[in-house]
Formats: sequence, C-alpha cells, structure tokens
Amino acid sequence: MDTVLRSASRELTMGPDHPFCIIGERINPTGRKVFQEQLRRGDLSRVEIDVAQQVAGGAMVLDINMGAPLADEAALMTEAVKLVQGLCDLPLCIDSSVIEALEAGLAAYEGKALVNSITAEDERMDEILPLVKKYGAAVIALPNDEEEIPAEPERRVELARKIIETATGKYGIPIEDIVIDPLAMPVGADTSLVATTLQTIALLRAEFGVNMTLGASNVSFGMPDRASIGGAFLPMAIRDGLTSAIMDARSPQLVRSVKAADLLLDRDPWGAAWIAAHRAQQAAAAAAT
Repeated sequence: MDTVLRSASRELTMGPDHPFCIIGERINPTGRKVFQEQLRRGDLSRVEIDVAQQVAGGAMVLDINMGAPLADEAALMTEAVKLVQGLCDLPLCIDSSVIEALEAGLAAYEGKALVNSITAEDERMDEILPLVKKYGAAVIALPNDEEEIPAEPERRVELARKIIETATGKYGIPIEDIVIDPLAMPVGADTSLVATTLQTIALLRAEFGVNMTLGASNVSFGMPDRASIGGAFLPMAIRDGLTSAIMDARSPQLVRSVKAADLLLDRDPWGAAWIAAHRAQQAAAAAAT
C-alpha cells in the first residue's frame, strides 16, 4: 500500500517497496528555549537554518510544529509553511494539537500534506478528520484514547482499527492516507517496551498493510548515546514493517542506518543510492581538506 504526499513541485511515495521515508523533526520548539523566544517575537530566521540542515542531511519530508508557549501558533504556522515552501520543494507534515493551527497550515500549503496527528478519541477524530478530508491530506494516527496508551500490541491494533473504520467509513478518507504510529516508548523506562512496539508494527502490517511512522527519538529518550540506540532500533522496525519515521535528519548515524536497511532489504536497486551517498561523502571530505 502506497501513501503519496506532494509539494507544489515534487511527489513522494511512502510504502514497503520504496525507500524508507525520513521525516525531519527539527522545526519544533519543544525543548528549545531560544527558538521558543524567537517564535514569540515572530522571528522565523532559525527555521531557515533548520530547513537547510535537514535537507542536507537527507530529509524527504519536513515536520513543522510552531507550538511555542504564549505564541500565536496559527499565525506562525501560516508563515512557517509559506517560508519553508519557498526554501525547499519537500512535502510537509503539519504538526499541531491546536485545530486552528492545523487548518491554518493546511490552508497555506500547496500540495498534499501529512497531518500530525489524531488519536482514537472520538472528539479528536471528529475535529481533525474533517480537515484531513477537506484539504485532501494524509494523517498520522496514534492508537491510544482518552483512557490509555495501551500496553498490549493487540489493544493498539484494536484502536487502530477504530480509527481506520471511522476515517474511511464516516469521512471517506482512503485507507492509504492513514499512517499509523505504533507508539514508540522509551527503552530507559522499561526495556520490554521496544519489543511491544515491534510486535505492534508486525501486527499492523499483517492486519491492515498500512504505512507506519513513529517518533524515533522517543525510543532513546533519557539514555546516553541516543544515536546508537536509534541506529539499532530503526532497521529492526523497518524489517517488521515501519515505512517512515519522524527523526533527526541531521544525524549521519541515523540516516546511514535507514539507508543501509534499504540496501539490505532490496529497496536500493544495485546499491546505487548507497554508493552515490558514499561518493558524495568522500567528495565533501576531500573538498574540506
């Protein structure tokens, strides 16, 4: 099953027979005090740097979140979407828990966006899915509700089914435009949690065949040497059916790990992308000396 996203001039296809989709996470003020202050002043200059770094690192989609405390998130989202579209031709992921900001971003966007995100809560689905339908977007869906983040993979699948049935049946959204997040939890809190995520991925692939994404940094939260943990986790998840991740596209270790997985899973014919990336790295190193 393929999920297609578009910018004004580029189309990207996410699916099990395509290269793993790297969704750059950096345009987000969470945990970035200086960036938050800049956004409160209406200063988007840091966004330009974040875009350049993520594009250079290999991002294929850019996530945009403008959720800085005490800032006008809807207005900032409109400005940020227009700015990023002027800086690059990558498809965008509009990321907000605020309905007004989501709609502002979707209205400003030229193309088919990815919305981040909905849950299985009836109220959230009824608020967000009409926007997804109105703007012809795709949407990330988290299988948790107002009662729980389920510990059991089977319960996560049940909630994913609820979202899929509501989106397709009530709102007429194609199933290929629903990207499920299997819920990555921090291994530092409980070393069994990653196994739960991997089991959920495998079950979702077998049950629905949908595309999946997750926040890759969630797995290593609170642990030292986070890039090594993420670099080990992502190929395991890809093998089980994960087709994209919201991740730090500036991290060569993370990006190389997913590109190596593409090569080993026969999603990089003749190793052309792997060899080209290696040669580009060599050329950059030579130019720097």
